[in-house]
Amino acid sequence: MAAKKVGTLIKEARLAAEMTQEQLARRISGLSASDISMAERGLKDLTQEQLKRIAKVTGVTQASLLNAAKGSAKKTSSSTAAKTSMRVTATEKRLVELYREASSDKKKAVLNVLRGNDATAGEIFDTILEGVQDIITGK
Repeated sequence: MAAKKVGTLIKEARLAAEMTQEQLARRISGLSASDISMAERGLKDLTQEQLKRIAKVTGVTQASLLNAAKGSAKKTSSSTAAKTSMRVTATEKRLVELYREASSDKKKAVLNVLRGNDATAGEIFDTILEGVQDIITGK
């Protein structure tokens, strides 16, 4: 049962990331497209490290795949399912990567800014974000 659930989550994440099984396999050490196919059908169990790498590459949370693999994942609500298969941009993926690499103090500071708990930093962040949006839209 757990392998089937993990497989479904892997497939949803891969499709949301607009990747083929071959593209995903090339980014995960030790896996072939055939291995990905078997995992998506619940016929192959993947290691925790492979699941973590799939999560990182596809932009979903590691917990969603690891909990499903352990069989302890609670019934997903429609909002959780939507988050699992949510499309993220390359910029959003990069932000997640940078956040994961940051120290604990930097993570706390970033969260405070994003939550609006640091007015000065929030204003600076808004200004930077507006500038980035202008660059992206060509203004």
